[in-house]
Amino acid sequence: MFDIGVNLTNRQFAADRPDVVERAKLAGVKGMLITGTSLKESRAAQELASRYPGYCWSTAGVHPHDASSWSNSGEEQIYRILAEKESVAVGECGLDFNRNFSTPEQQENAFSAQLAMAAELDMPLFLHCRDAYPRFMSLLKPWLSKVPAAVVHCFTDNRQALDDYLSQGLYIGITGWVCDERRGLELRELVPLIPADRLLLETDAPYLLPRDLSPKPSSRRNEPAYLPHILHQVAALRGDDPIELGETVYQNALRLLGIRQGD
Repeated sequence: MFDIGVNLTNRQFAADRPDVVERAKLAGVKGMLITGTSLKESRAAQELASRYPGYCWSTAGVHPHDASSWSNSGEEQIYRILAEKESVAVGECGLDFNRNFSTPEQQENAFSAQLAMAAELDMPLFLHCRDAYPRFMSLLKPWLSKVPAAVVHCFTDNRQALDDYLSQGLYIGITGWVCDERRGLELRELVPLIPADRLLLETDAPYLLPRDLSPKPSSRRNEPAYLPHILHQVAALRGDDPIELGETVYQNALRLLGIRQGD
């Protein structure tokens, strides 16, 4: 297993970050990708990943919520972070029209700049899309032939979006949302439709604690050690052997990110 979406720089992990990593290893998680969502968080993600060589890697980019902070100087600093060996993907970038913490225009500007950045650097994309699928795809599609790979992180969209993403060769990241019997019903129906070689798993920790996890941690905090729980739910929905599926999604992550264990 490989957790392709961990917000390990989050302050919820401040008191026990090394223990969180160790618990993930003991749970069978072979590696993790630490998410950068702003200039500050991207720098922190890269620095944190450097403490766990060959086990942790990082992304660098600006989340649509923070798109209003996009600037020329910030872009230059993102480039510098992406030059570090731990940085293996551009993002988290995309569009989020659900909350619009940044205006749609600001989001599109930052997203377009990061698409160009990934193409220039020949790096994969770590993508975010919420309530913005048509516009998201219209901006993304022209760049897909110019980047090595891309994953739609934390997929929770509908069948039309899934079919479109798959037709464009995108990887699909599935989180503990699939473990929620209230909100995850449509996702549960779609999970079996994802080709095994396009499937990735993630916790999005400390967020999205699997609702059916028992016993639940008193902190209500999600962490990478719970990735096996998500794996087993996804395997059951697909009728797959969880051990085999775990190895498949692990190899998919290495291929997406262009890394080898031990790098």
